Amino acid sequence: MGNVGFGVLLAILASLILVMNALVVVALVRLISKGGCLGLCFVLNLAVADFLVGFTITSLITEELSGSEYQTPRKHCLLRMACITCPSAASIFTVILVTFDRYLAVKHPFQYFKIMRSPVVGACITGLWLLACLVGFLPVMAHSFQADGYTGLCTFFRVFQPTYMLTFFCVAFFPAFFVFIYFHCHLLKIASLHAQQIREREHIGLEAACRVPQPSSDTKALRTITILVGCFVLSWSPFFVGSIVQVACQHCSLQRLLEKYLWVMGLCNSLANPLVYAYWQKEVRLQIYQMCLCMRSRVFPLFRADSHPPIPTSSHVATALSGRNSCIV
Repeated sequence: MGNVGFGVLLAILASLILVMNALVVVALVRLISKGGCLGLCFVLNLAVADFLVGFTITSLITEELSGSEYQTPRKHCLLRMACITCPSAASIFTVILVTFDRYLAVKHPFQYFKIMRSPVVGACITGLWLLACLVGFLPVMAHSFQADGYTGLCTFFRVFQPTYMLTFFCVAFFPAFFVFIYFHCHLLKIASLHAQQIREREHIGLEAACRVPQPSSDTKALRTITILVGCFVLSWSPFFVGSIVQVACQHCSLQRLLEKYLWVMGLCNSLANPLVYAYWQKEVRLQIYQMCLCMRSRVFPLFRADSHPPIPTSSHVATALSGRNSCIV
Protein backbone atom coordinates (compact mmCIF):
# COMPACT_ATOMS: atom_id res chain seq x y z
CA MET A 1 0.00 0.00 0.00
CA GLY A 2 2.52 2.61 1.11
CA ASN A 3 0.20 5.63 1.18
CA VAL A 4 1.62 8.12 3.67
CA GLY A 5 -1.47 10.34 3.65
CA PHE A 6 -3.75 7.37 4.33
CA GLY A 7 -1.41 6.20 7.10
CA VAL A 8 -1.53 9.60 8.79
CA LEU A 9 -5.33 9.59 8.51
CA LEU A 10 -5.50 6.15 10.13
CA ALA A 11 -3.12 7.28 12.89
CA ILE A 12 -5.28 10.31 13.74
CA LEU A 13 -8.49 8.30 13.60
CA ALA A 14 -7.09 5.48 15.72
CA SER A 15 -5.80 7.93 18.34
CA LEU A 16 -9.16 9.67 18.63
CA ILE A 17 -11.04 6.36 18.85
CA LEU A 18 -8.71 5.07 21.58
CA VAL A 19 -8.81 8.23 23.70
CA MET A 20 -12.56 8.85 23.50
CA ASN A 21 -13.56 5.25 24.15
CA ALA A 22 -11.04 4.91 26.99
CA LEU A 23 -12.65 7.90 28.73
CA VAL A 24 -16.13 6.43 28.30
CA VAL A 25 -14.94 3.00 29.52
CA VAL A 26 -13.49 4.45 32.72
CA ALA A 27 -16.57 6.60 33.31
CA LEU A 28 -18.95 3.66 32.83
CA VAL A 29 -16.88 1.38 35.07
CA ARG A 30 -17.08 3.97 37.83
CA LEU A 31 -20.83 4.41 37.33
CA ILE A 32 -21.48 0.67 37.41
CA SER A 33 -19.27 0.21 40.49
CA LYS A 34 -21.32 2.86 42.28
CA GLY A 35 -24.46 0.80 41.80
CA GLY A 36 -25.55 1.89 38.35
CA CYS A 37 -28.00 -0.02 36.21
CA LEU A 38 -26.76 -3.29 34.73
CA GLY A 39 -27.96 -2.07 31.35
CA LEU A 40 -24.91 0.19 31.35
CA CYS A 41 -22.83 -2.96 30.92
CA PHE A 42 -24.07 -3.12 27.33
CA VAL A 43 -22.93 0.46 26.76
CA LEU A 44 -19.61 -0.45 28.39
CA ASN A 45 -19.27 -3.40 26.02
CA LEU A 46 -19.92 -1.05 23.09
CA ALA A 47 -17.11 1.26 24.25
CA VAL A 48 -14.76 -1.72 24.71
CA ALA A 49 -15.55 -3.01 21.21
CA ASP A 50 -14.95 0.43 19.68
CA PHE A 51 -11.70 0.75 21.65
CA LEU A 52 -10.54 -2.57 20.18
CA VAL A 53 -11.43 -1.30 16.71
CA GLY A 54 -9.07 1.62 17.22
CA PHE A 55 -6.40 -0.67 18.64
CA THR A 56 -6.53 -3.19 15.79
CA ILE A 57 -6.31 -0.63 12.99
CA THR A 58 -3.01 0.62 14.44
CA SER A 59 -1.42 -2.47 12.89
CA LEU A 60 -2.08 -0.98 9.45
CA ILE A 61 -0.41 2.36 10.18
CA THR A 62 3.16 1.04 10.09
CA GLU A 63 2.51 -0.75 6.83
CA GLU A 64 1.05 2.38 5.23
CA LEU A 65 4.00 4.51 6.29
CA SER A 66 6.68 1.95 5.42
CA GLY A 67 6.42 2.26 1.65
CA SER A 68 5.08 0.23 -1.26
CA GLU A 69 7.88 -2.32 -1.00
CA TYR A 70 6.55 -3.66 2.30
CA GLN A 71 5.16 -7.19 1.88
CA THR A 72 2.86 -8.88 4.42
CA PRO A 73 2.68 -12.69 4.59
CA ARG A 74 -0.69 -14.13 3.67
CA LYS A 75 -1.38 -15.70 7.07
CA HIS A 76 -0.47 -12.52 8.89
CA CYS A 77 -2.77 -10.50 6.64
CA LEU A 78 -5.64 -12.93 7.20
CA LEU A 79 -5.26 -12.74 10.97
CA ARG A 80 -4.87 -8.97 10.89
CA MET A 81 -8.03 -8.39 8.89
CA ALA A 82 -9.93 -10.92 10.99
CA CYS A 83 -8.86 -9.11 14.17
CA ILE A 84 -10.10 -5.83 12.69
CA THR A 85 -13.42 -7.32 11.55
CA CYS A 86 -14.15 -9.05 14.88
CA PRO A 87 -14.50 -5.92 17.09
CA SER A 88 -16.28 -4.11 14.26
CA ALA A 89 -18.89 -6.89 14.22
CA ALA A 90 -19.04 -6.79 18.03
CA SER A 91 -19.72 -3.05 17.89
CA ILE A 92 -22.58 -3.58 15.42
CA PHE A 93 -24.09 -6.40 17.49
CA THR A 94 -23.78 -4.38 20.70
CA VAL A 95 -25.72 -1.48 19.20
CA ILE A 96 -28.53 -3.98 18.57
CA LEU A 97 -28.28 -5.16 22.18
CA VAL A 98 -28.35 -1.60 23.53
CA THR A 99 -31.45 -0.87 21.45
CA PHE A 100 -33.18 -4.01 22.71
CA ASP A 101 -32.22 -3.17 26.30
CA ARG A 102 -33.77 0.29 25.97
CA TYR A 103 -36.88 -1.18 24.36
CA LEU A 104 -37.30 -3.70 27.16
CA ALA A 105 -36.83 -1.01 29.83
CA VAL A 106 -39.47 1.22 28.24
CA LYS A 107 -41.94 -1.46 27.15
CA HIS A 108 -41.79 -3.58 30.32
CA PRO A 109 -40.33 -1.40 33.09
CA PHE A 110 -41.48 -3.62 35.98
CA GLN A 111 -40.20 -6.87 34.49
CA TYR A 112 -36.97 -5.24 33.29
CA PHE A 113 -35.11 -5.45 36.61
CA LYS A 114 -36.26 -9.04 37.06
CA ILE A 115 -34.95 -10.04 33.63
CA MET A 116 -31.75 -8.00 33.38
CA ARG A 117 -29.69 -9.60 36.12
CA SER A 118 -25.99 -10.35 36.17
CA PRO A 119 -26.22 -13.88 34.65
CA VAL A 120 -28.43 -12.66 31.80
CA VAL A 121 -26.22 -9.66 31.05
CA GLY A 122 -23.08 -11.84 31.16
CA ALA A 123 -24.65 -14.45 28.89
CA CYS A 124 -25.72 -11.81 26.35
CA ILE A 125 -22.26 -10.23 26.20
CA THR A 126 -20.51 -13.61 26.01
CA GLY A 127 -22.77 -14.83 23.22
CA LEU A 128 -22.30 -11.55 21.38
CA TRP A 129 -18.52 -11.88 21.37
CA LEU A 130 -18.67 -15.53 20.32
CA LEU A 131 -20.82 -14.55 17.34
CA ALA A 132 -18.50 -11.63 16.52
CA CYS A 133 -15.45 -13.91 16.60
CA LEU A 134 -17.23 -16.41 14.36
CA VAL A 135 -18.06 -13.70 11.82
CA GLY A 136 -14.64 -12.08 12.01
CA PHE A 137 -12.56 -15.25 11.72
CA LEU A 138 -14.85 -17.00 9.24
CA PRO A 139 -12.47 -16.38 6.29
CA VAL A 140 -9.59 -17.84 8.32
CA MET A 141 -11.56 -21.06 8.88
CA ALA A 142 -13.29 -21.23 5.48
CA HIS A 143 -10.83 -21.13 2.57
CA SER A 144 -13.63 -20.41 0.11
CA PHE A 145 -13.77 -16.84 1.48
CA GLN A 146 -10.05 -16.28 0.87
CA ALA A 147 -9.01 -14.49 -2.30
CA ASP A 148 -6.70 -16.13 -4.81
CA GLY A 149 -3.49 -14.61 -6.11
CA TYR A 150 -2.44 -12.72 -2.98
CA THR A 151 0.53 -10.46 -3.86
CA GLY A 152 1.63 -9.26 -0.41
CA LEU A 153 -0.42 -6.05 -0.30
CA CYS A 154 -2.63 -6.50 2.76
CA THR A 155 -6.11 -5.13 2.08
CA PHE A 156 -9.60 -6.53 2.58
CA PHE A 157 -10.38 -7.40 -1.00
CA ARG A 158 -6.87 -8.68 -1.77
CA VAL A 159 -7.11 -11.32 0.96
CA PHE A 160 -10.91 -11.77 1.32
CA GLN A 161 -13.40 -12.74 -1.35
CA PRO A 162 -16.10 -10.12 -2.05
CA THR A 163 -18.68 -12.81 -1.20
CA TYR A 164 -17.46 -12.65 2.41
CA MET A 165 -18.58 -9.01 2.63
CA LEU A 166 -21.96 -10.09 1.29
CA THR A 167 -22.12 -12.73 4.02
CA PHE A 168 -21.13 -10.15 6.62
CA PHE A 169 -23.83 -7.85 5.30
CA CYS A 170 -26.51 -10.55 5.57
CA VAL A 171 -25.40 -11.70 9.05
CA ALA A 172 -24.58 -8.36 10.73
CA PHE A 173 -25.64 -5.17 8.96
CA PHE A 174 -28.91 -6.29 7.37
CA PRO A 175 -30.45 -7.80 10.57
CA ALA A 176 -29.19 -4.83 12.62
CA PHE A 177 -30.88 -2.34 10.33
CA PHE A 178 -34.28 -4.04 10.47
CA VAL A 179 -34.04 -4.65 14.21
CA PHE A 180 -33.46 -0.91 14.61
CA ILE A 181 -36.50 -0.12 12.49
CA TYR A 182 -38.70 -2.59 14.40
CA PHE A 183 -37.73 -1.40 17.88
CA HIS A 184 -37.83 2.27 16.94
CA CYS A 185 -41.35 1.98 15.61
CA HIS A 186 -42.43 0.59 18.98
CA LEU A 187 -40.43 3.17 20.93
CA LEU A 188 -41.95 6.00 18.92
CA LYS A 189 -45.40 4.59 19.57
CA ILE A 190 -44.73 4.43 23.32
CA ALA A 191 -43.30 7.96 23.33
CA SER A 192 -46.36 9.30 21.49
CA LEU A 193 -48.70 7.60 23.99
CA HIS A 194 -46.77 9.13 26.89
CA ALA A 195 -46.91 12.56 25.28
CA GLN A 196 -50.67 12.16 24.80
CA GLN A 197 -51.09 11.22 28.47
CA ILE A 198 -49.19 14.34 29.52
CA ARG A 199 -51.42 16.55 27.37
CA GLU A 200 -54.52 14.95 28.84
CA ARG A 201 -53.28 15.49 32.40
CA GLU A 202 -52.45 19.10 31.66
CA HIS A 203 -55.88 19.57 30.12
CA ILE A 204 -57.78 18.33 33.16
CA GLY A 205 -55.45 20.16 35.58
CA LEU A 206 -53.94 17.13 37.30
CA GLU A 207 -50.31 17.80 36.37
CA ALA A 208 -49.36 19.15 39.78
CA ALA A 209 -51.14 16.37 41.66
CA CYS A 210 -49.80 13.48 39.63
CA ARG A 211 -46.53 14.05 37.81
CA VAL A 212 -45.17 11.41 35.44
CA PRO A 213 -41.36 11.65 35.14
CA GLN A 214 -41.00 8.59 32.90
CA PRO A 215 -41.83 10.21 29.51
CA SER A 216 -38.99 12.70 29.96
CA SER A 217 -36.47 9.89 30.49
CA ASP A 218 -37.92 7.86 27.63
CA THR A 219 -37.68 10.83 25.28
CA LYS A 220 -34.03 11.43 26.15
CA ALA A 221 -33.19 7.75 25.77
CA LEU A 222 -35.04 7.56 22.46
CA ARG A 223 -33.20 10.62 21.19
CA THR A 224 -29.83 9.13 22.17
CA ILE A 225 -30.57 5.81 20.45
CA THR A 226 -31.91 7.57 17.36
CA ILE A 227 -28.70 9.56 16.96
CA LEU A 228 -26.64 6.44 17.67
CA VAL A 229 -28.48 4.41 15.05
CA GLY A 230 -28.36 7.29 12.57
CA CYS A 231 -24.58 7.50 12.92
CA PHE A 232 -24.34 3.75 12.48
CA VAL A 233 -26.43 3.68 9.31
CA LEU A 234 -24.72 6.70 7.75
CA SER A 235 -21.26 5.33 8.58
CA TRP A 236 -21.55 1.73 7.42
CA SER A 237 -24.22 1.88 4.68
CA PRO A 238 -21.91 3.20 1.90
CA PHE A 239 -19.32 0.49 2.58
CA PHE A 240 -21.79 -2.40 2.58
CA VAL A 241 -23.72 -1.08 -0.42
CA GLY A 242 -20.46 -0.66 -2.31
CA SER A 243 -19.42 -4.19 -1.34
CA ILE A 244 -22.69 -5.58 -2.71
CA VAL A 245 -22.16 -3.67 -5.96
CA GLN A 246 -18.65 -5.12 -6.18
CA VAL A 247 -20.03 -8.64 -5.72
CA ALA A 248 -22.76 -8.12 -8.33
CA CYS A 249 -20.44 -6.41 -10.83
CA GLN A 250 -17.26 -8.45 -11.20
CA HIS A 251 -15.83 -6.02 -13.77
CA CYS A 252 -16.25 -2.98 -11.51
CA SER A 253 -13.07 -1.75 -9.81
CA LEU A 254 -14.35 -0.39 -6.51
CA GLN A 255 -11.66 -1.84 -4.26
CA ARG A 256 -9.75 1.41 -3.85
CA LEU A 257 -12.92 3.37 -3.13
CA LEU A 258 -14.08 0.78 -0.60
CA GLU A 259 -10.75 0.36 1.20
CA LYS A 260 -9.50 3.95 1.20
CA TYR A 261 -12.68 5.94 1.77
CA LEU A 262 -15.86 4.02 2.55
CA TRP A 263 -14.17 1.69 5.05
CA VAL A 264 -12.69 4.67 6.90
CA MET A 265 -16.16 6.20 7.00
CA GLY A 266 -17.40 3.03 8.69
CA LEU A 267 -14.58 3.24 11.24
CA CYS A 268 -15.77 6.74 12.13
CA ASN A 269 -18.79 5.07 13.74
CA SER A 270 -16.47 3.84 16.51
CA LEU A 271 -15.58 7.48 17.15
CA ALA A 272 -19.18 8.70 16.96
CA ASN A 273 -20.50 6.22 19.57
CA PRO A 274 -18.55 7.59 22.57
CA LEU A 275 -19.21 11.17 21.46
CA VAL A 276 -22.95 10.50 21.40
CA TYR A 277 -22.99 8.97 24.88
CA ALA A 278 -20.58 11.53 26.35
CA TYR A 279 -22.71 14.41 25.09
CA TRP A 280 -26.29 13.19 25.36
CA GLN A 281 -26.14 11.05 28.51
CA LYS A 282 -25.95 13.32 31.53
CA GLU A 283 -24.58 10.71 33.92
CA VAL A 284 -21.65 9.82 31.65
CA ARG A 285 -20.97 13.47 30.88
CA LEU A 286 -20.93 14.39 34.58
CA GLN A 287 -18.66 11.45 35.40
CA ILE A 288 -16.17 12.44 32.67
CA TYR A 289 -16.26 16.02 33.95
CA GLN A 290 -15.42 14.84 37.46
CA MET A 291 -12.58 12.69 36.09
CA CYS A 292 -11.14 15.70 34.26
CA LEU A 293 -11.28 17.79 37.44
CA CYS A 294 -9.52 15.05 39.38
CA MET A 295 -6.86 14.72 36.67
CA ARG A 296 -6.31 18.47 36.62
CA SER A 297 -5.83 18.56 40.39
CA ARG A 298 -3.18 15.82 40.13
CA VAL A 299 -1.35 17.10 37.08
CA PHE A 300 -1.54 20.77 38.08
CA PRO A 301 -1.40 20.89 41.89
CA LEU A 302 -1.05 24.69 41.82
CA PHE A 303 -4.68 24.95 40.81
CA ARG A 304 -5.80 23.41 44.08
CA ALA A 305 -5.44 26.68 45.94
CA ASP A 306 -7.61 28.51 43.45
CA SER A 307 -10.23 25.83 43.03
CA HIS A 308 -13.11 25.49 45.47
CA PRO A 309 -15.39 22.49 45.75
CA PRO A 310 -18.59 23.20 43.84
CA ILE A 311 -21.73 23.73 45.84
CA PRO A 312 -24.09 20.88 45.11
CA THR A 313 -27.23 22.13 43.42
CA SER A 314 -30.61 20.50 43.25
CA SER A 315 -29.93 19.30 39.72
CA HIS A 316 -26.69 17.57 40.79
CA VAL A 317 -28.47 15.92 43.73
CA ALA A 318 -31.27 14.76 41.45
CA THR A 319 -28.74 13.41 38.97
CA ALA A 320 -26.89 11.49 41.68
CA LEU A 321 -30.09 9.98 42.99
CA SER A 322 -31.46 9.13 39.58
CA GLY A 323 -28.16 7.45 38.64
CA ARG A 324 -28.95 4.64 41.06
CA ASN A 325 -32.58 4.22 40.16
CA SER A 326 -32.81 5.03 36.47
CA CYS A 327 -31.77 2.92 33.54
CA ILE A 328 -31.35 5.49 30.78
CA VAL A 329 -29.23 4.40 27.83
